[in-house]
Formats: sequence, C-alpha cells, structure tokens
Amino acid sequence: MAKLFIKQAEQYAAGRPTYPAKLFEYIASKTPVHDLVWDVGTGTGQAAHSLAAHYTTVIATDTSPKQLDFATKHPNIHYRHTPPTMSIAEVEQIVAPQGSVDLVTVAQALHWFDLPSFYKNVRWVLKKPHGIIAVWCYTLPEVNNAIDAVLRRIYTTNFGPYWEAPRRFIDEEYKTIEFPFESVDEEGTITVFAAEKEMKFEDYLTYLRSWSSYQTAKGLGVELLSNEVIEELEKGWKEDGDMENDIKVAKFPIHLKIGKVGNNN
Repeated sequence: MAKLFIKQAEQYAAGRPTYPAKLFEYIASKTPVHDLVWDVGTGTGQAAHSLAAHYTTVIATDTSPKQLDFATKHPNIHYRHTPPTMSIAEVEQIVAPQGSVDLVTVAQALHWFDLPSFYKNVRWVLKKPHGIIAVWCYTLPEVNNAIDAVLRRIYTTNFGPYWEAPRRFIDEEYKTIEFPFESVDEEGTITVFAAEKEMKFEDYLTYLRSWSSYQTAKGLGVELLSNEVIEELEKGWKEDGDMENDIKVAKFPIHLKIGKVGNNN
C-alpha cells in the first residue's frame, strides 16, 4: 500500500474530505487529560490538525514520506516517518514512553494495519486505565440520487476487482474489524457524523482517482474512469444543477469505533 500512496499522495491531499469539528469534540470528551495524542497513519495530517485544537501535543506518524510532504504544518504537530510495524523499542523512540499517551487515533487507515502488532503497541503506549483509542472510516460520498447510484454500481463492477482484501472492512463500516478494547459507548460502531467537502465535478473525479483501486488498475494499464464512465457520472452530477458552475457538498458517512485500554489489556 505504501507504494500506491506515494503515487497518489498529491491527489489524496487534494481530494479527501474534511472531518467535522464535532467528531473531535466528541472524542476529546472521552479522555480525562488532553496532553498527548498519537495519530497513526496520519497521511496528510487532516485529523492531526483538528486534534491539535484539543490536545497540547500531537505525534502524527505515517509510513509514507510522500504523504508527510503534503501534511498540514502546525506548531503542536510533530510529523514522523515510521516503518509499517514497530517494536516496543521503536515506539518508545519514535512516538512516546510507556503509559504516556492520552489518545490514539486512526482515520481511514486501520484496515491496512498488522492489527496484533499495532494493538500491542497501543496497549503499551496508552495511559491506564483511561487511555482512549478512536478509529474511524468513511464510506462512499453522497451527492445526489443520480450520481450516487452510478458510483455505487461502478464501485462494485469497475473498481471492485482492484480493491485489496482489507477494503471490505470499510464496506462493512468497521463493524467486523478486530477491536479488543473496553467500550465507552453502548452503540459500538457509531455513525452520527459525516465528513463534508465542497466539490466541483473535477474535484469529484480527483477524489475517485485517489482511490488505491484506481491506482492499482492504472498501474496495470486499465483506465477505470473511461470517457463513457465520466459521461455517465457527468449526467448524474447535472441532475440538480448547472454543470459548469455548480459546487456541490459531498457528504461522507463516518463510522467510528472508540474504546479504552482499561487495566487488563
């Protein structure tokens, strides 16, 4: 995945939605102290920047140096490159000492991780018993009925064969992903938030081109956004407004899992 993200880093930075402030207010309300956060798989720093409004220090890590090149700078955010998996010694050196982190966050990336190794590091680095881990993904954007129907179809038929297996966890809204932490909410997986992004049609296409499945297919010489597909998407986009000047708000449903480390993890 790292190689794909290097190729798509600029598109990723330009095309991805902005997470709502209420998401971070909710997460921050679950940690008694607001000193230190580890944002894992930070990408271009979207979540890290919002976390910096609530926590004194954000350690934002990613396995892709190219992603970090496009990260949003902030005085309270410390961006660091890491290997895909880390030993406890590496976590202590790169991230923080044992039992010192108030919150670990993962935005739209948990499904790519080596979960047993990652969760071992999370348990080691979080404060006990009240340290919190919050992970979330977002599913397909909602613009209008016409283009949404086209996207759902091509997501399966065109893009489907080029998604890597872990993508299914997003399709399943993180309801089935391993998450061995004490619940802080009865709901389990929470879907009460939505990321939003104002888009023109070309922005929408940029977002689709940032998908790893698109990059995989392109590397194999397959163009998933053919002229025919683009024309069909354009037709859907026009359903509720002028094509050339219309800016639409795309809404991405967010699926959040949040838990605490407790004393027994």
